[in-house]
Amino acid sequence: MTLPEIRLTLPTWIEKFLSEADATYPSDEDKMAFVIALSRRNIDEETGGPFSAAVFDQTTHRLVAPGVNVVVGSQCSAAHAEIVALGMAQQVLGTHDLGAPGLSPHVLVSSTEPCAMCLGAIPWSGIRRLVCGATGEDAESIGMDEGAKPPAWPETLQARGIEVTLSVRREEAAQVLRDYAASGALIYNGRLGGEDENSEGPPPTVSDRK
Repeated sequence: MTLPEIRLTLPTWIEKFLSEADATYPSDEDKMAFVIALSRRNIDEETGGPFSAAVFDQTTHRLVAPGVNVVVGSQCSAAHAEIVALGMAQQVLGTHDLGAPGLSPHVLVSSTEPCAMCLGAIPWSGIRRLVCGATGEDAESIGMDEGAKPPAWPETLQARGIEVTLSVRREEAAQVLRDYAASGALIYNGRLGGEDENSEGPPPTVSDRK
């Protein structure tokens, strides 16, 4: 058999979007305003879910790479905005480690707090700071599945030397989520741990191997 390639690409409108964007984003609020605008454009263009992220150089405050949710279009459940932004930044800088010696520290700015999958990816990326807009509860309120995260997840990142700042422009970011839900667009999740119309039986159980 011929194996397919896994290739994640950004929507075509992003190139023009970036050409009209600012050169630098000095404050967290500036960075988040850019990211929220990105998430809104992603739903207006119907190219993905209501989530976006971007990696910035913490020293120069310049954008390194943007990312938007492209799960449905790419047919890849891992194609969340944070994963895309981190991967794009690593390609731009030519390294898998955004905290590699000789590089400026980098910050990941996300329109919504990371889900369980993206939370797991953040420590391995090399970023030194995470800034979030909407909360996980905001995402769950429209039916999104954030997965199983430690209640004190910010502290788990901080213990690894990653600074965390929450609820920057939260209401603006959450409004994008609400607008997405109100539009009737697809709300996809991991079955939320229970039965739904696609299930063929009760939720799976976990047992110990003897």
